[in-house]
Amino acid sequence: FHLRQLSHVAISPEGARVGWVQSHEDPATGASTLSIYIQDLRHGGVSTRLTARKDTTESQEREIAWSPDGKQLAFLSDAQKEGQLQLYVFDVATRRTSKLTSLNGALQGPSWSPDGKTLALLFTENAPRTPGPLEPAPAETGVISQHIYNQRLATIDFASGKMRQVSPADLYIYEYDWSPDGKTFVATAAPGPGDDNWYIAQIYTIAVESGKATSILKTRMQIANPVWSPDGRRVAFIGGLMSDEGSTGGDIFTVAASGDEPRDLTPARKASPKWLRWLPSGQILFTENADGAVGVAMLDPSGVEVKTLWTEESALTMSVTPDAKNSAVIRNSAGHPPEIWAGAIGEWKQITQVNAEPHPYWGESKSVHWMNEGLRVQGQLLYPRDYDPARRYPLVVAVHGGPAGVALSHWPNTGDYETMLASAGYFVFFPNPRGSFGQGEAFTRANVRDFGYGDLRDILAGINEVLRTAPVDPNHIGITGWSYGGFMTMWAVTQTQMFRAAVAGAGLANWQSYYGQNAIDQWMIPYFSASVYEDPAIYARSSPITYIKNVKTPTLILVGERDGECPLPQSYEYWHALKTLGVKNEFVVYANEGHRISKPENRRDIVRRAIAWFDGHLK
Repeated sequence: FHLRQLSHVAISPEGARVGWVQSHEDPATGASTLSIYIQDLRHGGVSTRLTARKDTTESQEREIAWSPDGKQLAFLSDAQKEGQLQLYVFDVATRRTSKLTSLNGALQGPSWSPDGKTLALLFTENAPRTPGPLEPAPAETGVISQHIYNQRLATIDFASGKMRQVSPADLYIYEYDWSPDGKTFVATAAPGPGDDNWYIAQIYTIAVESGKATSILKTRMQIANPVWSPDGRRVAFIGGLMSDEGSTGGDIFTVAASGDEPRDLTPARKASPKWLRWLPSGQILFTENADGAVGVAMLDPSGVEVKTLWTEESALTMSVTPDAKNSAVIRNSAGHPPEIWAGAIGEWKQITQVNAEPHPYWGESKSVHWMNEGLRVQGQLLYPRDYDPARRYPLVVAVHGGPAGVALSHWPNTGDYETMLASAGYFVFFPNPRGSFGQGEAFTRANVRDFGYGDLRDILAGINEVLRTAPVDPNHIGITGWSYGGFMTMWAVTQTQMFRAAVAGAGLANWQSYYGQNAIDQWMIPYFSASVYEDPAIYARSSPITYIKNVKTPTLILVGERDGECPLPQSYEYWHALKTLGVKNEFVVYANEGHRISKPENRRDIVRRAIAWFDGHLK
C-alpha cells in the first residue's frame, strides 16, 4: 500500500494556518521524500507545498517552526546539496523562500526567539553521519578511537544570517527552549558522546549572549521536554525511567530556574505523560499514554489538579497555539490512516485527505485487560482480515521495543510486519507488560533487575486472556518483536514451549557480552543497578544464552549490519547456538542498516519473510 506518512505538524501562533511534513514514496524505486505543506484554516483553502527548490527536483525538507507573528515559517532543506540540510525561511505574504545558513554538518530543531529576531537550532559541525542511536553505526577499522561530535546550540540572526555557536563545545545538547525574555535557554545536555550519555543528561540554563552553562538539576532519572514557565522562574520537564531517547514517559516535574529539588506534579497518575507545554495562563497542557489510549490533559501546578480533556485509542501528535484555544494534530489508529485535523482540543475537524485511498488490510483492534500478580495489564488485540467467528486462528504475540515503550492502536508503516500479519490471517496480540508506559511510573519501573521474568509472566497471562475471549488455536501460537521485543522473543523460547515459531528482530542473546558491544551502555545501569563488571550475575540471569539448551522453537533472526543499539554479534551468537543445537533457524543481516531499518526494499523483505516464516510453522 502507498501510505503518506505525516511526521510533524505545527499550527501558527494566531491559529490561522497549519503546516506539516509529509512523505511521498516513489512507486518505481521505493525512495521516500519528505515535503512540507501549509494550509489556511480560515477560508477552507487547499493545501499547498512549499519548497526551497527552484526546479522540479525533489529535496528532503522537514522540521518546521512558525515565527511568533505567524508571518514566516522556518524549515530545513537539502535543496542546495543532497544530504546537507540548511535553514530556510518561507515568507507567507510574498511566498518567497530565503536561505539563512551555509553549514557543514547535521542540523535539527529550529525555533524562533520570542521577539522573532533570532532563530536557534541544534548543530553538529562536520558530523560524519546523522545523529541518533537508531542510525547506522560507523564502520570502524584500524586503530579504534572515539572522536566526539557534540551537538551544540547555535543562533542565527534573522536579518543578517549571522550564525554563532552558543553552548559550550564540551556539551551535547538534546532539547532546548527559549526563556520568555529571550535571554536564556533551558536545555537537556551531557558531555559527549551524545547517543550514550543521554541517559545521564542534566538540565542546564545557557545564557544566549555569553554561552555560560549552569546545571540546575542532576538526577538519576532520564529527562525530556524541558520548558519554561511563563514568568521565567521555573522549568517543567518529564522525568522517569526511559530506555530510549525520543520515547518519552514519566511524571511531570518542575524545578526552579536557579536550581533546587524537583517537584513531582503527577506522582500517582496511572498514565505516562509524554509531551508538555507551559501555557501563558500558568497551566500545563500535556499529552499522555494512558491504559492503551492517548490522552490530552490540563494541569494546574499550584493545586496539582489534572483535568482530562480528551482521550482515544489511537496515536496522536499535537501542536497548539499559545492560548491553547486552537490546535492541530496528526491522528491515526488501526482503522484510520494518518491525517491532519485542526480545531479546539477534542473538537478537531479533518483538514487533509492525503491517505483517502488506503484501507485496512486487517481486522479491528480491541483493547484487552487482565490482572497478573496484582497488576492491571493492558494490550491490543488485532483481529485477522475477513474475521469469521466460527473459525479458529493462529496467534502471533508482538512484543514492543524499549522496554519503556507502549503498543497503541496505530496505522502501520511499510516496515510494520507485525500488523501485516493480521492481513495474512493471524490474530496479533500487542501486550504492554510491566516496564511499559501507560500505567504510571511504578508500573514502568516494575521490571528493574527482572528482565524476562515478571514481564514474560504478564505476557503469558495476557495470552491466556486472549485464548479465553477469542477463537485462537492454542497449538498455533508464535512470538515476535524488535529490539527489546527481539530480546523477549529470544528469551521466551528458552522459558516455555508454548511458541511454535519465533521471529527475533535486533534481539539480545547475552546481556554480558552486549554490555561491551553496544553504543549506548549507559541505558543499562538504571535497569540493572550496576555495570556488568560489578554484578555479572544479574546480567547472566536475564540472558537467553544462559538457557539456550531449552530452545526447540524454529526461529527467524533479523538484524541490521550496523546496528549500534542491538549489535549484529548478539544475533550471530544466538544463531550460532541454534545452529549448533540443531534448532531450525534462518538468519538475515541487512547491509548498512542500523537499528531502524530504513531502506524500503529491506522493510518489505522483512514483511515477506516474517509472514512466510509463520505461515510455514503455524498454518
